Amino acid sequence: MFLRHLSLVNYKNFDSSNLELDPVINCLVGNNGVGKTNILDAIYHLCFGKSYFNPVSTQNIKHDTDFFVIEGEFEKEGRTEKIICSFKRGTKKVIKRNGKAYEKFSEHIGFLPLVIISPADRDLILEGSDTRRKFMDGVISQSDRAYLQSLIKYNKVLVQRNSLLKYFAVNNTFDLDTLSIYNEQLHILGTEIHKKRSAFIASFIPIFMEQYAHITNKDEAIMLSYESQLMEEGLLSLLESSINKDRALQYTSAGVHKDDLLFTIAGHPIKKFGSQGQQKSFLIALKLAQFHLVKQQSKTTPILLLDDIFDKLDENRVAQIVSLVKDDNFGQIFITDTHADRTENVVKSIHQSYKIFTL
Repeated sequence: MFLRHLSLVNYKNFDSSNLELDPVINCLVGNNGVGKTNILDAIYHLCFGKSYFNPVSTQNIKHDTDFFVIEGEFEKEGRTEKIICSFKRGTKKVIKRNGKAYEKFSEHIGFLPLVIISPADRDLILEGSDTRRKFMDGVISQSDRAYLQSLIKYNKVLVQRNSLLKYFAVNNTFDLDTLSIYNEQLHILGTEIHKKRSAFIASFIPIFMEQYAHITNKDEAIMLSYESQLMEEGLLSLLESSINKDRALQYTSAGVHKDDLLFTIAGHPIKKFGSQGQQKSFLIALKLAQFHLVKQQSKTTPILLLDDIFDKLDENRVAQIVSLVKDDNFGQIFITDTHADRTENVVKSIHQSYKIFTL
């Protein structure tokens, strides 16, 4: 699968832009602030129906305009797939595949698999558990639509249960029977989500460890593990035992919405004890493992976006990443960099077709 043509109108800093793309390697070079990352984000937008960097649609419209349109022509399994994503202030976003609009954006997720590696991924280490859950959910959802639907339903029931807890507090009342209905729904959905997250981690960790070893060429004691309240107790039991606590807090304190991924080096949090190079290598290994797992499960080679990949990495680690990209397992790749000469030297060494776009 690859993106053949990309067209932007009023997207972020672009008035209008059209790119005819190489099926293997595309390099976007130029100074900071010229829009290299915005082009990658537009490609991500076409594949996921939202921006990777700013999910607020109105903030992706160019200043002093009222709408944006992103159009992409993909080649997938010998067929041309035309995707258009458009948004106008005051209306709902529209995503069309070959002229037909999706009723639900979730129907589009996984159709065009894609993985992005960006400096913004540092949030996976630095921010709270919600960011890491979104990463985990995003990987699973690309190849498991039933999981995505369970997650959507779980979050809806969670909002309803939290609203009920607030209602109880405001009106100084309590109805255990009504609360039990939500408990049962959360239990069914949450148990299935936990089961699939556990299976995902079991298959993901060996791929992640292999990718990290390739990148660093060192035997560093890094580890990725899954943390969930459901490992110790069933969700229904957890919800019932935390009723008094939830009434006081006015929100649900137990469930899969509290799950987390733990990132460690030598048994300690990589956030505190990992160097910048180790943290970046960890994140790149995480995303390359995502790439290989999505490819394996979807039977389609994802598009790979490498945003400012060479930032804060020493030459040895860059060389290891380049050697990975040479692998025939990779399909279409997009690279952004501020150094045109460095980028061209890298892509020439890969001995594949490429285009360089200077912005």
